[in-house]
Parts: sequence; C-alpha cells; structure tokens
Amino acid sequence: MLDIALLVRVHVDALIAAQNGMRVCDAIRRNALVGKPVAMSAPHLPKVAGIHPSVPVSTHTAGPRAEVPAAPGSFLQDRLAGWVSDLTTLHELTERLAGTSTLDDALHEFLSAGAALVGARRGLIVFEPSDRRGPVSTIGLGLAHAELGHIETLPRSATSFGRILEGLPATETPLTSPDLLSDTGVDPRHREVAARLGYAASYALPITAGSTGRLGAAVWLYDEPAEPVERQRHLVGLYAGYASDHLARLLELERARADIATLTEELLPSRLPRVAGVQLAARHRPAPHGGGDWYDALALPEGTLGLAVGSVSGSGPGALAAMGRLRASLRAYAVMEGEDPVAVLSDLELLLRLTEPARSATALFAYCEPARRKILLAGAGHTPPLVIGDRRTEFVETSLSAPLGMLACWEAPSVEIAPASGETVLLYTDGLLRRTGDSMDRAFARLHSAAASVPRALRHDAGAVADHVLRTVLPDGRDRADGTEDVVVLAARFD
Repeated sequence: MLDIALLVRVHVDALIAAQNGMRVCDAIRRNALVGKPVAMSAPHLPKVAGIHPSVPVSTHTAGPRAEVPAAPGSFLQDRLAGWVSDLTTLHELTERLAGTSTLDDALHEFLSAGAALVGARRGLIVFEPSDRRGPVSTIGLGLAHAELGHIETLPRSATSFGRILEGLPATETPLTSPDLLSDTGVDPRHREVAARLGYAASYALPITAGSTGRLGAAVWLYDEPAEPVERQRHLVGLYAGYASDHLARLLELERARADIATLTEELLPSRLPRVAGVQLAARHRPAPHGGGDWYDALALPEGTLGLAVGSVSGSGPGALAAMGRLRASLRAYAVMEGEDPVAVLSDLELLLRLTEPARSATALFAYCEPARRKILLAGAGHTPPLVIGDRRTEFVETSLSAPLGMLACWEAPSVEIAPASGETVLLYTDGLLRRTGDSMDRAFARLHSAAASVPRALRHDAGAVADHVLRTVLPDGRDRADGTEDVVVLAARFD
C-alpha cells in the first residue's frame, strides 16, 4: 500500500524539480542579458513514484492560455501538482481498501473506487477464482438486482468481463468498448441490453494476483459513449494491482474460515438422539478462527440420556483437534460409567493431564432419566445450567470446582435436580456470556432476563427456547460467526 514515505518522496522530488526549473530560468535570463545563445537540452521530466512522465497531466490542472506566454517552469510545476494530486487520491483509496476485513466489503470498495478513478457511475464485479474453489459472487454498483440479472443473461463471450473470465485471447489487458450502441462488432443481444439499461460504453479490467492467478473481472459502465483517458487507465491499473493482492489475502482467509467451520461441524454431533420423555435442541455459533466449545447428547441404556457441554482453551486447528479428542473420550466414559458424572469427569481430567498437559478445559456432564424427570450432573469450572419454566427461571446451584487440567487431582460433588413437566434445562458455554461484552455478573443477569422472557407460546419447543435466548442475549447480530468466542446452547425440554 502507498505510505507516508512515498508521499514525502513525492514532495521532495517536486521541490528538487522546481529548484532545477528556477536554475534554468536564471540561466536563460543571464544569457539573454549578455547576448549569448542558449545551448542546452531540455531538462528530463522526473518519474514520480511509478507514474511515467508520458502519462498526461490531470485534467483538473489548468494549463496556460495560448494567448498568454507561460511563465518559465510553470508547465513542469503544473504537471508535478497533477501527479501529487493523483498520488494523494490513490493513497487515500488504497488506505480505505486496506481497512476492509471481509471479501464482500473489499469487493464493494474496489468497485466504487475504480468507478471514481475512471469517471463512471455504474459497474459490476464478478468474483470467480480461476481455480474453481470459490467463493463466487457478483456485486453491482448503481445497478438494481433485476438489472444485474439482465446482464448475467448475456452469453459470456458477448461481454468484455465474460471474455476475461473465460480466458479468451487478448483479455490479459483492459478491454475498452467506447460506443456499444454504434459498434457493429458488438453482439446484438448485448447492444439490446445496453440500450434497455441505459449505458453506452464500458471499460473492463481483469483482477489478477500473482499468488492465485485470475480472481475475476470488473467492468464500469458509462451513460454516454466515452472511454477513460490514459491518466485514468494508469491510475486504475495501479489501484487494481494493490486491490488484487488484498483480495487474494482475503480469499485465503475466507477459505480458511470455511474449512475451519466445516471441520468444527464434523467434530460435533450430526444429529441429536431421540429419547422418550425429552426433547433436545442445540445451537452452535463458531468463532471464525475455530474455538474449542462443544456439546454432545448420547442415548444410554434403559432409556437414559447423557448430556455434555464443554470448552477447551485456545483457538484454531489445535483447539479443534483437542476438542474432538476430548468429546470422543467423554462419550466412551459416559457409556462405561455415565450414571456417575463425577467419575466421568475424573477420568476425563486424568486423560487431559496425560495427553494434553499444556491445555485446560471446562466441562459439564449430566446423566438424565427422563421417565423419572431426574438429572444428576457434575461440572468442572463450567457455567451453571439454567432451568426455565412457567413457575421458575433459576440457575442450578452447582458446587465450585476448578477446570480440568488445573489441579493435580480433580473431584467435585454431583448435584441432583428434578425438572417439572414442561420445564427446559439449558446448558451453555461461557462464550454466550463473553460475547455480550458485559462483565460476568451483568452477562448472567442478561441471560436470566432472556430466559424469563421466553413467551409462553414458545416454551413447548426446545429449539424455540434456545433461539429466543440467543436473540435476546446477543442482539444486533452478535451471534454471527464473526465473534471472537464460540457459543454453544443445548436445550432439553422434559415432558
């Protein structure tokens, strides 16, 4: 990206050039006074930060009138002023682009900045990486959804951006169509759509990064026959080079997030068991870098049920792998001794200490007997469950205990609860509280208030209860996957 050092260099070069111009003027005056002819070559125009001297000066820089003789050195100063203005604009646009953190935002910024540089009002970007791995998207500027649809119905070979995407010959450089309505070489269907949508010219640019190859194509549309001047083409070409590299980085990040999300879902239950007397629902909102929060529900012998939630310290692929191992181990211990939650967590703590000595984890395991509406649970440093019913909304008072892996020997007493018919027991991870941005005391109060406000009409459905709690505790989209904490909610409604 352009930086302050570049701009400093621009100003220094401008000052040096201005001083050289003044020396030339002084020499002309001296020679004129003594009657000597001026025998010198014209000074070479400097190259300023990648802008070639052959690029025309900015159109906003007014040149001297023909009838008024130009002052010595004014042409050079005007050209330098135009270059500095263009570079300042380019610097501001690339800084704005660098501030985008998602692929969608960067594509919108690229499209609007390019329109400003080439002097167009409308345009579109088709993002379609050549490796066919996705993601694929089409973004418009000044075009309604229906208008984009009209353009997308055209054969790709009939449009400039389509020829770029197809990799047809002579599409490695920008493609200019200065008069679509009069050019006999334009596809008739394209001419018809252009007339219907009210654009008469286009300028298309391939989006290519050295690390990933072609990423897509951008095209800007003019309301009247026109084409960008050489200065505009040069500036948008420089901007596209910076933008392509930024888009390539965001593409890799987007793909990594998608891979992590897929891996996370594969490590969690693909479906919840059906056990008579209880209705289950789970909600998972993963963090973009992959967190270690998990849940499980396991049908056990004689119509019983094992429920578990937990959180592994850390984030990223390492935390995901540890989470998968921990969940698989807890399932095995639950099958062998699920009726004793303390024994299940004790075995899990020993395994964690032996195999993952650098990690800690919180966990809660509940052994449920739906027919008797009885739950026996134990927690290791985990947040307490919440019972939601018509007559009460209260946290279960569990004994204080340390997370797994924090003490040489873990053990804590179990707690027994008896949910009434129609009550829902809500298990969750601390990510639900941390994403609120409040202190833990205020976050617990927010959670209690959200649970108490579940409408009576929704309390017969465990999934509706979980959704209401999520929307209320995390409003304004804070339950989306761009948070820094995993969120897990597991709801069990007893008949």
